[in-house]
Amino acid sequence: MNGFDFRKDNLETKLALVRRKAANLSFLRLLFFFGTGALFILGLAEHPLWLVAAGIATYFFIKLVSFYNFQKDQEAIYLALGKMEERKGHRQRRTLSGFDSGAEFSDKNHPFCNDLDLFGEHSLFQLLNHTVSKGGKARLASLMKSNFDKAESEGRAQAVTELADKALFLQAMEAAGLALKKDEAENGKWIDWLGSAEKQSVLPKMLAFIGPIGGLTLLSLIYLGIVPEAILGVWVLLGVGFLSLVFKPLKAAADAIPVASTLKSYLIRTKLIEQESFYSKTLNIAKSELSNEKSPASSLLGDLDSLGFWIQNRLNLLYLPFNLLFWTDFLIFNQLASWKNRVGQSLSHLPENLEKWEVFVSLGAFEVELEGAAKFEWTEEAELIATDISHPMILPEKAIPNSIGLDAGHRLVILTGANMSGKTTFMRTLGINCVLANLGLSPFGSNLRIGKIQLYTSMRNSDNLGESVSSFYAELKRIHTLIERLESGETLFFLLDEILKGTNTQDRISGSEALILQILKTKGLGIMSTHDIELSVLEQSVENLHNFSFHSEIHDRSIDFDYKIKKGPCPSFNAHKLMELMGIRFGNPEHMASKLGR
Repeated sequence: MNGFDFRKDNLETKLALVRRKAANLSFLRLLFFFGTGALFILGLAEHPLWLVAAGIATYFFIKLVSFYNFQKDQEAIYLALGKMEERKGHRQRRTLSGFDSGAEFSDKNHPFCNDLDLFGEHSLFQLLNHTVSKGGKARLASLMKSNFDKAESEGRAQAVTELADKALFLQAMEAAGLALKKDEAENGKWIDWLGSAEKQSVLPKMLAFIGPIGGLTLLSLIYLGIVPEAILGVWVLLGVGFLSLVFKPLKAAADAIPVASTLKSYLIRTKLIEQESFYSKTLNIAKSELSNEKSPASSLLGDLDSLGFWIQNRLNLLYLPFNLLFWTDFLIFNQLASWKNRVGQSLSHLPENLEKWEVFVSLGAFEVELEGAAKFEWTEEAELIATDISHPMILPEKAIPNSIGLDAGHRLVILTGANMSGKTTFMRTLGINCVLANLGLSPFGSNLRIGKIQLYTSMRNSDNLGESVSSFYAELKRIHTLIERLESGETLFFLLDEILKGTNTQDRISGSEALILQILKTKGLGIMSTHDIELSVLEQSVENLHNFSFHSEIHDRSIDFDYKIKKGPCPSFNAHKLMELMGIRFGNPEHMASKLGR
C-alpha cells in the first residue's frame, strides 16, 4: 500500500530497523550537503566544471532526502499503529480516560444526545471516534446526533459490513492520517487558493526559457575566457529583478499548500481508496467523489507534492544559487500555474471528502474492535422490539441483557423499580442501541427491530443558574417539546426517567396520569420510569399501557440486584434500607414525632 507497511506485527523489530536506516541516511545526507556546497564554491572560484559535479551531487542529495523522509514517515506510521493498538485495548476494556470526549458536541436541547452519554467522559463518542481531523470529528458527531433515516442507515450498514472485512484498509487509513497529518488550520486557505485562477502571461514563459539557456551560456563563456567573471554578478542582479515578478504568487502558494506531511497523508489515503474495490453503493459513491475526469486525484496530489517540495524549499541554501543562476523559479511557477488552472478546482473538495472517509473508518473500526452482534432491521411499523439488548459502554462480560417490545398494542410502559435496580441504565441501553442502529452499526444484543420512529428523551434535566431555570422547569420544557411534536403527528419513541420528580407526590401522580392519557391519544410509544407505584393501577383501565419493573432483594446488611426486567409493577422498594446502610438511623415514629413537637 503506497510502499508503506501498515501491518501491526513485530512493530518493535520493525521500528528498530527503520530507525537504523534513518540514522545512516541522515549521516549520508549531511555528507552530501557539505560536499555539494564545496563543489559549488569550487565551481565559482576555480573551474565551472565543478558546477556540473555540484549538480550531480545535488541530485543524489535530493534522493537521500527523499529516502530519509520515507524512513521517518514509516517510523511515524509504526508509532501510530502502536498507539492505535493501545487505544484498541483501552476501548475493549472500556478504560476511556484520556480519549477525546467530544464534550463540545453535547447539546442539552438536542432530542436525545445529552441523556444517552453520546459525548463526554465515558461516552459512545470515545468508543467510536477514529477520526484524525477537526472536520472529520465534527462530521462524526453530527451523524451521531442525526435524525433516524431508514434508507441512509441501511446504506451505511452495508458499507460498515464491507469495511469490517477490510481490517488492513481501515488501519492503513487511520494510521496514515494519525501519523502524517499535522496542520488543522490551513484547509480553508488551501481551498481558497485552489479556487482562484493563476494569471499566466508570456513573460514568465519566456524567462523560464531564457534563464537556463542564459545561465549555461554565460558560464561557458566565462570558462572559455570570452567574458569576464564580473558579468556573472550583473546576471544575478538582473535575475533578482525578474524573479521578483513571481515571488509573490510562489509565496502565496507556499503558504497555502499544506505542509509536506499533511499533503502526503492526503495522497496516501486517496490512493488507498482508489486502489480498493467496493461493492457497497454508499462507499462507491464516496469513492467517485474523489475522482477527476482527467486523472485520479492521487496523481494530481502527486504532482502537487512534487511542486510543493520545490515551492516550500525555495529559500534552501542549495536551491538559492541555482535559482539566481538559472532563474528556476519561472520553471516552477509555470508548472504550478498550469497545474492549478487545469485541475485545481477538482481538488478543492478533497479535505471534505476525506473527512467523510474518516467517519466510514470510525464506523468500520468500531465494528471490528467491539463486535456488536445483534441483528437489526428497519420496518414500516411504529415499533421497537429489543431482544437480549445490553449497553455498549458496559463490559460484555458484566452487562446484563434485557428484552422488551413496544408496538401498536403495547405503546406505553410504566417502569417501576427499586433504587439502583437498573431502570435508568435499561432505558439508556435502548436509546443508545437505537443510535448505533441509525449509524449502521450492529447493536449489542441478539436482535433489534426499529420502525418508523424518531428518538426523544427526558432523563438528565438539570437546573441552570445563569438562565434562572430549575431542574423541574427544565423537565417541563422537555415534556412540552415532546407533547408538541407528538400532537403535530410525529411518531416518537420516548424515554422519560422519573417523571415529574421535582414536585410533590400528589401533583406528580396526577400530572403523570394526565400526561399518560394525553400521550396515548397520539402516535407515540415509549417508557416512563417512576417511583410512584400508584400509577401501576392504570394498566387495569387504560388500553395499550403495561407495567414492567426491576426488583431488589433486601438482606440485613446488603441489597442484591439481578438487573433483569420483569412483567408487572415492582412489589417492594428499598429507599429505607439504602438510607440505613448509609448511616441514617431511624427511631420510633412516635418518639420522633414528639421530638419534632408534633
